[in-house]
Amino acid sequence: MTMSDDAPKSALELAMERLKRKDQEEGKVELPLSDEQRAAIAELRRIAEAKLAEREILHRSTLARVGDPEAYAALEEEYRRDRERIVANRDAKIEEVRGQGR
Repeated sequence: MTMSDDAPKSALELAMERLKRKDQEEGKVELPLSDEQRAAIAELRRIAEAKLAEREILHRSTLARVGDPEAYAALEEEYRRDRERIVANRDAKIEEVRGQGR
């Protein structure tokens, strides 16, 4: 099913159109990814998801043994920081792969 140009657009579609126009005005060009880049990005995402899953299992295991509320809060904060680090590292590597074709 295709949408005609006359059909109402969602807020997301309108926002995406504005962002594309802004990028075009700034001279940014989005080049299609090569098959190698797609594979590398998929591998980076797979590795990051595995690290996140491993970290969550370890975190839950550790929390099960903690009774002190302060220690619990400290472990939660450490877990949050680890997740952010893993995601930021993944995103940086993905951007690096995207930039290789340019």
